[in-house]
Amino acid sequence: MDNCTTQILCKPYGGLVYDKCTTTVHDKQYSEQDKDNWIKAFQETIEIFHQKNETFKSASKDVEEVSTAELGKRAPRWIRDKEVTMCMKCKEPFNALTRRRHHCRACGYVVCWKCSDNKVALEYDSNKINKVCKDCYSILTGEEKAEGKKKGILEIEAAQFSGSSIICGFLQHCEKNKPWGKVWCVIPEKEALVLYLYGAPQDVKAQSSIPLLGYSVEDSPRPADPPASFRLSQSKSVHSFVAESEELKQRWLKVIRVAVTGEVPESQMPNDATANATDTQETSSDST
Repeated sequence: MDNCTTQILCKPYGGLVYDKCTTTVHDKQYSEQDKDNWIKAFQETIEIFHQKNETFKSASKDVEEVSTAELGKRAPRWIRDKEVTMCMKCKEPFNALTRRRHHCRACGYVVCWKCSDNKVALEYDSNKINKVCKDCYSILTGEEKAEGKKKGILEIEAAQFSGSSIICGFLQHCEKNKPWGKVWCVIPEKEALVLYLYGAPQDVKAQSSIPLLGYSVEDSPRPADPPASFRLSQSKSVHSFVAESEELKQRWLKVIRVAVTGEVPESQMPNDATANATDTQETSSDST
C-alpha cells in the first residue's frame, strides 16, 4: 500500500474519477455542490486511512514484553489467540464453550476467565479499570501471592525454549495409532538431548517430551508415509514426524542423529529464525 497513490480528479461536465492503485471509479454527473461534498468526503476518508495505517505500523514494531517495572505503565505486547492452546497461567486447555480466551491488559498473556477475574487501574490506559491476570494483579496491588509449587519437567514455556534453541519449528506428529497433529517442536540449548512438543509457540507447558538418547532414527519412507517424514523408535515406542519440506526434514535429522548418540548437536537456528518461525499464523481477531 505504501507505493499506492490516491487521486480525485474533476472531469468536465461535473463527473468525478477516484483512482486508487490503478483502480478507477467513474461516477455519474453531479452538481458543483455535490461534487465538492464528494471530494471533501473522499479526502477525509483517505486522511483517516493513512493515520490508522501509520498507527498500525508503529504498534507492530513494539513487540517486546513489558518488564515488571513498566507493568501497567505501557501497553503490553498482545499475544495472538492462535499462538496458544492453553491458559498461560493455569495451563488448562482452551475450548469454545467453557474455557474461552481472554487477554490480560497488563502483560498481554492469553488466559482463561478464572485467571483473568481481577481488575485494577492501569496507568497507560488513563487509570481506567482493566481486567488483568492474577499474577499482574498481585504485582500491581502489592498483594503477596502464595508460593507456587515447583514446576514440573513439562512446565517450561515454549517461547523461553524457542528463544535459545538448537532447532525449533512446526512438525506433524503421530504416536502409535493416534491421529496426526501439528505440534511446535523444540530442542533447547540447555537440554540438547530432549525434544519438547508443544501445542503452539507460546504455550506455557509442553504436551510431552522425548529423551532422544538411545532412539533409532528411521529415514526410509514407507508406502503409507507422507513426504518428508521420519521416525524415532525405541523398544515399543515409535514417534512419526512430517516436516513441511525435505530441506526442513534434513535440518531436523542433522540435529537428532547427533542427539541420539549423547553428543550435543550444533545450532541450526539463524539469528532471526525464531522470530520468523513464531510468526507463521495469520493475525486473529482480538479476544475479550
